Amino acid sequence: VQLVESGGTSVRAGGSLRLSCTASQFHFGNYPIAWFRQTPGRDREGITVIRSTDGTSAYSDSVKGRFTISIDNAKKTSYLQLNDLSADDRGLYYCAVLFFVGGGTPNSASILARQPAEFDYWGRGTQVTVSE
Repeated sequence: VQLVESGGTSVRAGGSLRLSCTASQFHFGNYPIAWFRQTPGRDREGITVIRSTDGTSAYSDSVKGRFTISIDNAKKTSYLQLNDLSADDRGLYYCAVLFFVGGGTPNSASILARQPAEFDYWGRGTQVTVSE
């Protein structure tokens, strides 16, 4: 299993970026994909999840209304559109896949609430820098 993030760069405050997460070696359309970010001195923060099976998604309060997650199952790629960026959005952005969803049919919000350690595979991250 491999996940590779790309698209991180330096932007001015108020600007936009689109990050990509391309997967290989597993059936992409069966599992939830999440995006996390980490800044020095802070815990890794789950910011959004999308259920690849039906496209439903959830967002953390810190990014809701500004970030949008999407997937292209044919390309095995998840995208994260980042708009209206501020210095608080700086960090290393990771994507991760959750293989063991558990019993029932958990919605995106409940998946987003899971601890990072519960996600099975991770990319190496892509750096986003926001300058004032």
